Amino acid sequence: MIKRKKWFQAGLALGVLAFALGTASAEEEIRIVIKDHRFTPSEVRVKANTKLKLIIRNEDQTAEEFESFSLNREKIIRGGQSATIFLPPLKPGRYDFFGEFHPDTAKGTVIAE
Repeated sequence: MIKRKKWFQAGLALGVLAFALGTASAEEEIRIVIKDHRFTPSEVRVKANTKLKLIIRNEDQTAEEFESFSLNREKIIRGGQSATIFLPPLKPGRYDFFGEFHPDTAKGTVIAE
């Protein structure tokens, strides 16, 4: 009887740990489109402290480079192609990004709340 109780407690502990790890690895998926050398949406609101997966689709015929100093990311995205950028959990705040090849029009912000 005591052995069965210990196995039950061990199984329960493992279940709680698995749930906690599964929850901690959850990520939010955000889709952004580049068209006419602009990011749409240009402002993205996300949950703070959550992993992010940015999927960026370049609908222009020319390449654009996603660039962000505050997110520490850069990625060239060819015309007609998509790219995925993974971000760690962000602290609350604003994180600007821009298109390196068209910085006057391709601008955006991730706001972690």
